[in-house]
Amino acid sequence: MEYHQDNDYLQSSPFSKGPPSPEPPTPPPTTPQPPYQAFQRPHKKSSVWRVFWGILFALSVLANIGMFLLLIGAFVLIASGQARQYEVAIVREGSPAQKIVVVNLTGIIDDEQADEVYRQLKAARRDRSVRGLVVRVNSPGGTVSGSDRIYEELRKYRQQEGQPVVAFMQGIAASGGYYASVACEQIVAEPTTITGSIGVVLSHFVFEDLLKDKLGVQPVFLVEGAKKDWPSSFRTPTEEELAYIRERVLTPAYERFVAVVRTGRAGTLSAEEVTRLADGSVYTAPKALEVELIDKIGYLDDAIASVMSRAGLSDAQVIEYRRPFSFLGLLNANSQAALKLDRSTLYELSAPQVMYLWNAY
Repeated sequence: MEYHQDNDYLQSSPFSKGPPSPEPPTPPPTTPQPPYQAFQRPHKKSSVWRVFWGILFALSVLANIGMFLLLIGAFVLIASGQARQYEVAIVREGSPAQKIVVVNLTGIIDDEQADEVYRQLKAARRDRSVRGLVVRVNSPGGTVSGSDRIYEELRKYRQQEGQPVVAFMQGIAASGGYYASVACEQIVAEPTTITGSIGVVLSHFVFEDLLKDKLGVQPVFLVEGAKKDWPSSFRTPTEEELAYIRERVLTPAYERFVAVVRTGRAGTLSAEEVTRLADGSVYTAPKALEVELIDKIGYLDDAIASVMSRAGLSDAQVIEYRRPFSFLGLLNANSQAALKLDRSTLYELSAPQVMYLWNAY
């Protein structure tokens, strides 16, 4: 038997004792990195964002809860009629069982100011420890209706509550400011006060030349009734129109003013003296005292002392009503003021207004 050696087989056989096969090249050494480093940074970013969105979500939930509670509170206040509740501020220390309220009448008198005085008087009525009022007036006057409403509310308070009410003039208390003051049983004025101006004024602008000559605008009005648009801001009024307005509007308002002063100063001035003083003149406090438009020159403490004396009090706490500060109230007041400015400006420029107002044109 013959055996043949197959070199190819022997070389490829695993039992071959020939030279070993060359080993593959060794890769260059690399810097070993911990297996966690590849995931460490993305993990941190994910955690930070989760915390951020969680905080944002929590704040959003809290804000919505707060807004919901605020709306509920506002609804409850409005429903209970306490949305305009006042804070009580102590002006002079004294016995809280006996109070004198300082009611403030400040600025241009209009319907809003009349409503404010009404609310202050309503708050005083609810407090059974109130024994009298000091009406602090610092106003050049304003609308006929607003002035008359304030006068009537003060007169009714005196009649219904049976308490002394003293006017205290501070700065300016002219025209409508004086009209309201004569509802009080005594008038005290600071030495530098300007008062008087018993009369009525009507003013409006005429834009005829501006519209036609400067802007080329011709307004057109259709009316039923020959006197419906008397007087108009878009044409110069005729003498007939002015006489008509004086007779129908100015004279009745003037006669009402004179009658109110005659009633309020009945124990001091005669009807003839009131008529003589009702020419629109203004007076400083010393001159007003001389012609008996006021009763006394003094300060707030003098007005308070007068109320205490008339009410038979030896000790009393003097208070006034103030609105509490709130962001909602501030925003509402600003929005109303902006709206009122727009509407009142347009109205003042376009419509005649009859005013108990001293404005010294």
